[in-house]
Amino acid sequence: MKFQLKKLSGLIAVALFALTATTTTARTFRSADVHAKDYPTNLAVKYMGDELSKATGGKDNIKVFGDSSLGSEKDTVEQVKIGALDLVRVNTSAFHGIVPESMIPAFPFLFRDLEHFRKTMYGPQGEKILAAFDKAGFVGLAFYESGARSMYAKKPIKSVADMKGLKVRVQPSDLWVSLISAMGASPAPMPFAEVYTGLKTGLIDAAENNYPSYEETKHFEAAPVFSETMHAMPPEVLVFSKKIWDTLTKEEQAAIRKAAKDSVPYYVKLWEAKEKDAKAAIIKGGAKIIPASDIDRKSFVEAEKPVWDKFATTPEMKALVQEVVNTK
Repeated sequence: MKFQLKKLSGLIAVALFALTATTTTARTFRSADVHAKDYPTNLAVKYMGDELSKATGGKDNIKVFGDSSLGSEKDTVEQVKIGALDLVRVNTSAFHGIVPESMIPAFPFLFRDLEHFRKTMYGPQGEKILAAFDKAGFVGLAFYESGARSMYAKKPIKSVADMKGLKVRVQPSDLWVSLISAMGASPAPMPFAEVYTGLKTGLIDAAENNYPSYEETKHFEAAPVFSETMHAMPPEVLVFSKKIWDTLTKEEQAAIRKAAKDSVPYYVKLWEAKEKDAKAAIIKGGAKIIPASDIDRKSFVEAEKPVWDKFATTPEMKALVQEVVNTK
């Protein structure tokens, strides 16, 4: 308890210092990320910092802290909330319990393909979701795509029938638990760091993620069949502390927003290259890929329909989901 109180008092002290800093002096904003320093998200935020520095004549900049050096995604979101940290990049799942609208991009089979994702999430529908962060004490700046998530196991998964009875690792989110349950599988919430061992020992039968994560973690060694179910495309989100934001000038706020948006095309190029390299690496490592063309997508879509109704809980959310669906 003493340690927790000491930690909390330290965070509050940092927050008070940040809030009382004047906006007329040079500012170096701190950004947190759990990924390695050379991961596309960190490189994109560094690029954002460079653009911000140019726009403000060197007055404002961003320092990126990767490798979970400032804590887990949950920890850093809490720090941003109280103003102890300026901004953070996390997966949208970190906000599912805080900003209900953040669940929408993770709805199963919401996006027809990558083009549909980009047209909506980098367009007006994405802006509406980012705006929803404001009421929770955050300023939504930008989304970064993180590819399509697909299933991997020791056997091919070509239809929803192949999922029946499988124990599948999921993120600790009600949405993800429901998504896997709807497929007839047994969801197993588990820290990402434990997935490799879980697959090796048989504690779980399968997991799901994108190509870079599958390759970097060596999960292809324990579950060598990657089936392109492409069941969800949840993005990363970059958010700023509203407590800090409200101390900035309108000019600074505009410069930060523009720098964040300008970092998206830069990020996309990095991400596309990373996906391509990861796919080549797992094939070289002996993994087998079941292409999307061999997947019975219709069987999965039918099974997941109730999930949308369960989590689109307000008329506004339902309308926004329909906007995404109707976008051509």
